[in-house]
Amino acid sequence: MTVSQKAFSLIQHPLPHHALSRLTGKLAQCDAPAVKNRLIKAFIKRFNVDMSQALEPDPTAYATFNDFFTRALKADVRPLGEGLLSPADGTLSQFGRLQAGQLVQAKGHTFSAQTLLGGDSALAEEFMGGSFATVYLSPRDYHRVHMPVTGTLREMIYVPGRLFSVNQATANYVPGLFARNERLVCIFDTEHGPMAMVLVGAMIVAAIETVWAGQVTPLSGHPQRMRFGQPITLEKGAEMGRFKLGSTVVMCFAKPVTFEDNPLGAKVQMGQTLGEP
Repeated sequence: MTVSQKAFSLIQHPLPHHALSRLTGKLAQCDAPAVKNRLIKAFIKRFNVDMSQALEPDPTAYATFNDFFTRALKADVRPLGEGLLSPADGTLSQFGRLQAGQLVQAKGHTFSAQTLLGGDSALAEEFMGGSFATVYLSPRDYHRVHMPVTGTLREMIYVPGRLFSVNQATANYVPGLFARNERLVCIFDTEHGPMAMVLVGAMIVAAIETVWAGQVTPLSGHPQRMRFGQPITLEKGAEMGRFKLGSTVVMCFAKPVTFEDNPLGAKVQMGQTLGEP
C-alpha cells in the first residue's frame, strides 16, 4: 500500500458520498449539447475509450452523458463462451471458494456472504461451500451487466450503505467494502442452483438499473425486498442491468466452480468463460 493509496482511502470516510453521487447524476443527465458533448469527449480522451465497438460510434449522437456511458455494443464484439461467463468487461479482482461463509475482498480482508446479501442468514446458508467471483468495472469499460448463466429471478433486495470507491486501492484498505456500500442483490435460480448477482454502488455512481425494474437506486435508507408477480427468466448472456458510472459485480454460486486459469487482476470481457459450474 503506497502513501497515496492510503491517503485516497482515508479521505473518503468524511465525504458526503450520496450527495456527491446524486450531484454527479444530475450533471450526467444534462441534455444540453454544449455540456454533454464536452463531458463525453473529455471522458473518451481521459480514459482512452474505444468507440469503434459501440453500436453508435459517434460521441455526439448520445442524448446525455449517461446514455453514452451505458452505450450498447455491436452485436458481434462480445461472443459468448462456454460454461460460466463473465458478466461484464472489467478486472477479475477476486475469485474462489466461500470459506466458512467468507469472501475474499483483497489480501488480508474478507467479508461475510450474510452481510453482503443483506443480513439474511437463511439466504447466505444456500451459498455455504460454494464459490464467488468479483469483477471490477473501470471507467473505460462497457457498463452493462449480463447473465453468467440462464436464471429465473427469485427476488431482488436493495441494501442501503455508503458509497466508497471500489477501485483496488480502496479495496485494499477499507474493510468489508462491498458489504458496506449501497448495493442491489439479485437472487436467481439456475440449473446449477441458486446464484446471487450483487451490483455494488460506488462513489459518483448515480444509479443502478435492471432490465425488469428500470432504475432502482437510489432508494430510501432501509433494506427493501422485492418479488415480482410474473416469472422473469433471463438467458445466458442476456443483459440484466447496468451502472450509471463504474462499479463492481460480486457473484455467489451455491455449488463449487472450477475457474479457468485466469490470474487475479486479469482483464476479462463480457461473455468470456470464467469457469465451469
